[in-house]
Amino acid sequence: MSKFIDYLKTRSFRNNVIAAILTVVGLLLIAFFSLRYYTKHGEGLNVPLVKGLTFEQAVIKLEEAGLKYEVDSVFIMDQPPGIVIDQDPDPNTFVKDNRTIYLTINAGKTPNTKFPDIEFKSLREAQAIIESSRLKLGDTTYKPDVSRDVVLQASFGGQPIKAGEIIPVGSRIDLVLGDGRGSEEVDIPQLIGLTMDEAKFSLKGSNLMLGDILYDGPITDSANAVIVKQDPMLVDSLTKVSIGTRINITLSNKQQP
Repeated sequence: MSKFIDYLKTRSFRNNVIAAILTVVGLLLIAFFSLRYYTKHGEGLNVPLVKGLTFEQAVIKLEEAGLKYEVDSVFIMDQPPGIVIDQDPDPNTFVKDNRTIYLTINAGKTPNTKFPDIEFKSLREAQAIIESSRLKLGDTTYKPDVSRDVVLQASFGGQPIKAGEIIPVGSRIDLVLGDGRGSEEVDIPQLIGLTMDEAKFSLKGSNLMLGDILYDGPITDSANAVIVKQDPMLVDSLTKVSIGTRINITLSNKQQP
């Protein structure tokens, strides 16, 4: 033991310890600078803004910056075709050179989709199905039926459409819904002598609809024009119509007897 302690006190031991420490430090420095060189620490690029550019413009900008790119596409109706609508990483992100930038391009052609089966679905359920099929809900109208807010018919471009038919993505779908009243009938209101606003109020209260509007002579004062004819008209042989019936009227500025 005394010999080992004496050895620790010798110059040879101290030199060996110093040499070992210097070797470890040297290896660490070599590893650090090698890794720094390999990863190009402190060197890199800011990703340029290419969102909103055409695909060709974006490619030129990325290649000039020394960056690679990959492309995916989607279809958005409100955006012009061939435009970069998204990029990853975001603009001004610090990246290494030769990094791949992922671009999302708006497709140039409207894709098609199959019209889903929404017949006899509730309005809320039908709307969710329509939107999940990348379609849009258009106008909704009602007609007498015992089912309330249930789809009785769907139409596209004014024509009835059935499940499975092919239509463009983003198309507007109009729906005819049941009003929950069935074939219930109401009294025909007397509209003769009423103004347009008064007639609308009367029809709404009777759950009827305003139909075609005709004119008897020039209308110089629309606010005071009155109804001189209606169809159907309240007569002894016809006093009731189904809820939702359209009442056609004729307006005139002529003085009524």
